[in-house]
Amino acid sequence: MSLVLYDFTMAPSPRRARIFLAEKRVAVEKIQIDLRGNEHLREDYRAINPNCTVPALKLEDGTILTENAGIAAYIDALYPDPPLLGVTPLERGLVANWNARAELEGLHAVAEALRNSAPGLSDRALTGPENFAQIPQLAERGLKRLHRFFNALEMRLEGREFLAIDQLSMADITAWVVVDFARAVRVKPQEHHANLNRWKAALAVRPAFDA
Repeated sequence: MSLVLYDFTMAPSPRRARIFLAEKRVAVEKIQIDLRGNEHLREDYRAINPNCTVPALKLEDGTILTENAGIAAYIDALYPDPPLLGVTPLERGLVANWNARAELEGLHAVAEALRNSAPGLSDRALTGPENFAQIPQLAERGLKRLHRFFNALEMRLEGREFLAIDQLSMADITAWVVVDFARAVRVKPQEHHANLNRWKAALAVRPAFDA
């Protein structure tokens, strides 16, 4: 049995998993779960992932991993070359640190802005099996948080090719997906984000980032 990735091409979280797998050169079977059509809320997908989110990775033994952190940890351990979570204790700490910041300060900010403002998500302000009403003030806060994250990336990338360590890591993948997906809330790097624009353009030409 091959690895199976439950995916939705337009969503940022499964995109992170696709890029990670592509950089690792790991082949997987992909099954599209149409979030717009609410396929993730159907009983057959709930049986796969009760949290009703993508990505989910089904392993050869039937185990389901439902979080990018778990997927990355499993794949990086099974296919250590190239290492995307760091090698030395310091590298692993830096990658985990910046990946967490990219999730908490970046990805969550985009989600906060989008899910609390998009008309089609009026009762889906949070992912998962339950409905939550939108709070417009959280959309405003999400945008402010996102601008602050862009500025933090700009400072960190001064004189650096990659975000966390001296080679591509999961932190770069997460942050890049955040910056690219921010277009959904009409936010993009500005001219004064010279380092951020340079870094984003350099990663965009890597084949894996088209995954």
